[in-house]
Amino acid sequence: MSSPVNTKRRRLLGGTLAGLSLVDFGLIGLAHADTETDAQKSQGSSATGAATFESIKQINAGTLNVGYVDAGPRNGQAIFLLHGWPYDIYAFYDVVPMLTAAGYRVIVPYLRGYGTTRILSADTPRNGQQSVVASDIIALMDALKIKQAIFGGFDWGARTCCIIAALWPERCKALVSVSGYLIGSQAAGAKPLPPKAELAWWYQFYFATERGAQGYAANTDAFNKLIWQLASPKWNFDDATFARTAASFHNPDHVAIVIDNYRWRMGLSRGEPQYDKLEAQLATFPSIEVPTITMEGDSNGAPHPDPSAYAKKFTGKYEHRNIGGGIGHNLPQEAPKAFADAVLQVVKL
Repeated sequence: MSSPVNTKRRRLLGGTLAGLSLVDFGLIGLAHADTETDAQKSQGSSATGAATFESIKQINAGTLNVGYVDAGPRNGQAIFLLHGWPYDIYAFYDVVPMLTAAGYRVIVPYLRGYGTTRILSADTPRNGQQSVVASDIIALMDALKIKQAIFGGFDWGARTCCIIAALWPERCKALVSVSGYLIGSQAAGAKPLPPKAELAWWYQFYFATERGAQGYAANTDAFNKLIWQLASPKWNFDDATFARTAASFHNPDHVAIVIDNYRWRMGLSRGEPQYDKLEAQLATFPSIEVPTITMEGDSNGAPHPDPSAYAKKFTGKYEHRNIGGGIGHNLPQEAPKAFADAVLQVVKL
């Protein structure tokens, strides 16, 4: 299938501003953000990551030039932290200082289509399928000469961490995955869900249409702010916090990659043939043997499986943690101490 968003629209993305209100979606009530809870306040927030996150490094890795944070001692045990959609590296802004203080080297890359990460060739498909994102991170590890790391992530990032743990266990020392086992397949994506579950995937159906691709390109910031509100209904983030991350959506390939990611899940995008073998392996839903902690916030408004549905996929040392206090989908940013604690403790299971 050809790229869902043409080159001209991708180039125009950087100039796109928010223009879509919650009323337009008819979801103003659902998107209401309550005041921040005491539990969220106690999770920790600081400005200690400022210098680190202002010093974004760049490196060629595979088909990408990757922008990434590299913090902590170079000889420390490496930790990779991977963000999801529609978020970016700032989801880990308060997590990183906690990990570097414990002596770890922490790598936080912009995924393809975000921030300063760029696809090197204009001829490379703007592919968002699950295996290509994982392959990007393996290529980044190789470029940085890091043989093995601890992995932690959420949303697309958690799926990527799970894939690396399943297919390249020698590269993954331990895993922290928000919302658990998120490996999918096109065959699984073709199966209809109960109506309530289908409703939760409303944006996936929107992105399947050309109207949706055009709408996301025209209203990227407003669309993603709505997702933040729906996915974390009790997270009282301010405009500056959102704007800091929204800058990463102005990547020239962001829209094309996001649209392709969701279309691939529904079998509407073919993907690239060189990843077929990886996808065939993932379609068997391989177990994960490395030490793992899975996590879930008590107010996650995004589609997510119940922990009981995936616990048996983790066949090594394993623990699940429920995080209370109104914590939503973006758990590392909403509950940085709980997430950092899990990363620090997973190797001690």
